[in-house]
Amino acid sequence: MLKELNQVIDYIENHLIDELPLESISEYAGVSDFHFRKIFFYLSGLTLSEYIKNRRLSEANKDLLNGEKVTDVAFKYGYQSVDGFTRAFKKWSGFLPSDVIKTGITKSFPKLSFVITVKGGTSMEFRIEDKPAFNLVGVSKRVPMQFEGVNNEIVKLAQSITEEQKAEMHALQNIEPYEIVNASYHADENFLKEEGDLTHMIGVLTTENQVSDRLDIVPVEACTWAIFPNEGPFPTTLQETMAKTYSEWLPSSDYEVINVPSFSFTKMDKDKEGYAYSEVWIPVRKK
Repeated sequence: MLKELNQVIDYIENHLIDELPLESISEYAGVSDFHFRKIFFYLSGLTLSEYIKNRRLSEANKDLLNGEKVTDVAFKYGYQSVDGFTRAFKKWSGFLPSDVIKTGITKSFPKLSFVITVKGGTSMEFRIEDKPAFNLVGVSKRVPMQFEGVNNEIVKLAQSITEEQKAEMHALQNIEPYEIVNASYHADENFLKEEGDLTHMIGVLTTENQVSDRLDIVPVEACTWAIFPNEGPFPTTLQETMAKTYSEWLPSSDYEVINVPSFSFTKMDKDKEGYAYSEVWIPVRKK
């Protein structure tokens, strides 16, 4: 995975002055758009679009130092107007493009390089499990893509589930894990904002195909799953586990993520407030 990530960085570097749809980057990486952006974010601390913007503005700074005109630099890096470029450059650097030309002031954002860093010697508990094909069945909606913190739109989705939908999901549930799961898939491909949307489902796993129109259904192919159990304060422990899965375990493992929805479930502890047991299920295959 580290080799592929560094190849993607080179690909971005070679296309900084070109139109660069984010889905083309994930296709180059060979994983789904959503999975790739999660891996990138957890490893770098930046969204993919933030990284590209920072690299373009850093190169724009160099071009201005080399005497290129502001207008030429603005259009070179994909801005539709000089005003738009000036605002973005000022927000990023703290000074105007004209200040670079007049005073030679500079700010840089170097190209990333991914390496394995061994920290702390803490082992991650996980298991590998093969699972036959099944359906994810539940209630879903488009929500903003968000890798940290509470997603309020997902909270609203959970609150919207009716008693009839809960009863049908319970009746359909017939394959492990016998839990209410959260699954995310179908991330936006052609978005221009810092974050796009994805579809989030709250539902169950089932091998049944007959589902009422009260529920949505997503077929999941037979595949291998890497499963990461965790226990502790919620949602901090679950989010930390997901971050470590993508930033530490996956890059150094013999597995790679495949284009199948991942999911997780959480069981709150009745005796400890704010404490929960969770599992993160990631679809993988051997490299």
